[in-house]
Amino acid sequence: MNQRNFALLLVGTIGLGAFTWPLFISSASQVQNSGHWLFLLLLPLVLAVGISAISHDRIDVRAVALLGVLIAFATALRTIGAGQAGIEPIWLPILLGARVFGREFAFLLGTLSLFASALMTGGVGPWLPYQMLAGAAVAVGAASLPKCKGRREVFLLASYAVVASLAYGLFMDLQFWPWLGGDTSIAYVAGDSLANNARHFFVFHASTGLAWDVPRAIFTAFLILTLGAPIMRALQRVNRRAAFITSERDFQRAEIL
Repeated sequence: MNQRNFALLLVGTIGLGAFTWPLFISSASQVQNSGHWLFLLLLPLVLAVGISAISHDRIDVRAVALLGVLIAFATALRTIGAGQAGIEPIWLPILLGARVFGREFAFLLGTLSLFASALMTGGVGPWLPYQMLAGAAVAVGAASLPKCKGRREVFLLASYAVVASLAYGLFMDLQFWPWLGGDTSIAYVAGDSLANNARHFFVFHASTGLAWDVPRAIFTAFLILTLGAPIMRALQRVNRRAAFITSERDFQRAEIL
């Protein structure tokens, strides 16, 4: 396994633990004492993956500039819906950019788009590292889909957007649910069996989260079906032109040498 895949696997493994660790805590006191300290690991890991990608020339200056443009676009789109009723157009540039430019680019695009847009919309809080990690997972998943072209690619990405939107909502509910408190049939019970807590969580998620998740899935898929093809063609032209410039410079450098 190369360094790139190992770094992504490491972040993904820690991220999965970050979402699920309360299910394996034996007492409520351990949950309260643990708090959110675990997620101090996330930002250094995100930074390490980004530095690794840039330092090994997998993301060059042109890609960094384009990354900034897409992050700014995603940030502007997030202010439109701000997540109300699942209207979240921010996922359009994240999914399309991830699909065109690959997994390292996707990872940075997902994390930094959620981070920058949270700063702009006042959405900074203990949930932000979770959002960044979940956004990275959604973007990397789009970049890892099987290769295809034309309308098939658009339909594939739209179908993935439905699944990813539902999964994103589920995991964000999972990070929030242990801190909700209360003594109800859907509350988190520290130290209870995994099966009981899983049952409580899915009832909680179905009764509270799906009202946002389903509209998000439908809206994101609709945007990809209507706008995905022309935007991806434009991004692919940029990608090909950047690759041509690199090849031309390498050729000229080889002639000089």
